[in-house]
Amino acid sequence: MGKLFTKSTAALLLLVFVWGGSWPIYKLAVPYTPPLLFAGMRAMIGGLLLAALIYKMRSKINWRENWSKYCISAFFNTILFFGLQTVGLIYLPGGLFSVLVYFQPVLLGLFAWIWLGEHMSPIKIIGLIVGFIGIVIVSVDGLSTHISVVGVVLGLVTAFSWALGVVYVKKVSNEVNAYWMVSLQCIIGGGILIGTGSIFENWSAIEWNGAYLFGLGYGSTFGIPLSYIIYYKLINAGEASKVGTFTFLVPIISVFIGTIFLDEPVTYPLIMGLLFVGISICFVNYRGKNAIASLSNRAQIKVNMEK
Repeated sequence: MGKLFTKSTAALLLLVFVWGGSWPIYKLAVPYTPPLLFAGMRAMIGGLLLAALIYKMRSKINWRENWSKYCISAFFNTILFFGLQTVGLIYLPGGLFSVLVYFQPVLLGLFAWIWLGEHMSPIKIIGLIVGFIGIVIVSVDGLSTHISVVGVVLGLVTAFSWALGVVYVKKVSNEVNAYWMVSLQCIIGGGILIGTGSIFENWSAIEWNGAYLFGLGYGSTFGIPLSYIIYYKLINAGEASKVGTFTFLVPIISVFIGTIFLDEPVTYPLIMGLLFVGISICFVNYRGKNAIASLSNRAQIKVNMEK
C-alpha cells in the first residue's frame, strides 16, 4: 500500500487535477475576454513567472544556438495550442473540448512512430483504432445534438498541433533545457498572440471581473509554471509511463467539474466516446515491465549526468 501512495503518485495526481480543472475554468473566463488576448496573456505571464523561478539556470538558455528551436516550439505549443484551445472553448463545453484535445497522446504515439522511430506494438495499434472510434462517437454525438462542428474541428486541430509540438520538443530534448524551452516558448508565443490580438481584437472588450481574473490567474500560475515543473520532475524521475497512463483522467475530471459547476450537458455517447479515448490512451502508453525498467534506468542516468 505504501508503494501505491508515493510522492511521485501524489505529484502526478496534483498535475492531473490541475490540468483537468483548467478546461472548465477557462470556459468560465472566455465569455469575458477576446480569446487571443486571453491566451497570450496567460502564456506570457506564465512564461515570465517560470523564467523568474529558474533564473539561476539562465546559462542553459544558449539563445544564439537554440533561438530557432524556441520559436518552432512556440509556434506549435503556444500559438497554435493555446490560441486554438481558447477559441475552441467559445464553441464547445469545456469537458467535451478536453475529450477532443486529449486525443493528443494517441496522435503522439503515431507521430513518434513515424518521425522518431519509436516502437509501435500491436497493442498501440489497437489503441490508435480504439481512440479513433472514440473521437468519431464524440463527433457524431456533437453533430446530432447541434454542438458546433467548428468547435469539434478546433479541438482536433488543437490535439494535432500539440502532438506535433511534443514530438518536436522530444526530438530536440538533448539540445535544450526543458524548463527554459517551456518558459521561452510561452514568452515568445504569448507575445505573438498578444500582438495578433491587439490588431484583430479590442482590449476594451475585456471585462475585468472575478471570472476573468480567476481564469487568467489560474492559467498563468497553476496552468503553466506549477504544472510544467511537476511534469518535468516526474519525467526526469523516470515516471514518463505513469504520466502517459494517468493522462486519460484529465478529460474525465473536466467533464465532471463542468457538469457539476457549469451545468454542461453529459450524454451517453459522450461518456462512451470518453471511455474509448481513455482506453485508447492507456493502450498507446502501455509499456511492459522490462520497458518501464529500461525507461527508468535511462532517465536516472540522464539525471545523474546532469548533476
